[in-house]
Amino acid sequence: MRILVSGSTGLIGSALVPVLKAAGHEVSGLVRGVPSALKGEVHWSPTAGKLDTAPIEETEVVIHLAGESVAGRWSEEKKRKILESRVKGTTLLSETIARLMPLPQTLLCASAIGMYGDRGEETLAENSKPGQGFLAEVCQQWEAATEVACGHGIRAVFLRFGVVLSSQGGALKKMLLPFKLGLGGKIGGGQQYMSWIDIDDATGAIVHAMEKTSLEGPINVVAPNPVTNLEFTKTLGKLLGRPTILPMPAFGARLAFGEMADELLLASQRVAPKKLQQSGYSFKYADLEASLRHVLGK
Repeated sequence: MRILVSGSTGLIGSALVPVLKAAGHEVSGLVRGVPSALKGEVHWSPTAGKLDTAPIEETEVVIHLAGESVAGRWSEEKKRKILESRVKGTTLLSETIARLMPLPQTLLCASAIGMYGDRGEETLAENSKPGQGFLAEVCQQWEAATEVACGHGIRAVFLRFGVVLSSQGGALKKMLLPFKLGLGGKIGGGQQYMSWIDIDDATGAIVHAMEKTSLEGPINVVAPNPVTNLEFTKTLGKLLGRPTILPMPAFGARLAFGEMADELLLASQRVAPKKLQQSGYSFKYADLEASLRHVLGK
């Protein structure tokens, strides 16, 4: 198939594109810089509202992964970039592909389990109500920005990603140095749930959602066994052979990271991949230790 991917050089996109190409698909990446014709890249500018339809004609599947990183302290400017990068980019892409003839069959749009907010020990499935907070609001607007494409009959799937485990980037890469130095420890009380997914299962779930045409709407892209922050800390420390005795108290996390600490580090999200499992997806790494061994080469 002809597949268009935004965010093709990001953590998930850079792992996904080789998988798609190996399966024989023709993949074009949307880039904000100068596009490489050799790589089949297509220029777009979400901020300027520019995306030429000519290079993407006859696209059958659109996989939209682009968005401003949520890592780091959130200033008002950072929050604006997080929201606008998702809403403006998705709106532009949705409106553009709705004008293509023939229409693409499928739009797979990234989203996040931040949709659910801080929910303690509650088990969250795709039909759970949205939570409170900045990220929950971002995710709701992000998914709603596909409205034009959906209105034209394009099948839309919202990939609600948990924490993607990879040594190449994301949260795990940021954790590795302090943990290797013996400076790792639980955050806050450590009882907050963390819903994670191995990078190979993240890409596998995307391909599954692309091929399983009965799937639509939100899909929780998480492993079936979420863990508490304390469990994650102990498992990572064990595999690295380092102690994990230096906790970061909640007030310290808030002091260092502000609002981001409450929504990403201290929030509890116990999320189940109900629709993935019901549709027959088989996880390669359902267990945290097995996943960490895989991504760390242990």
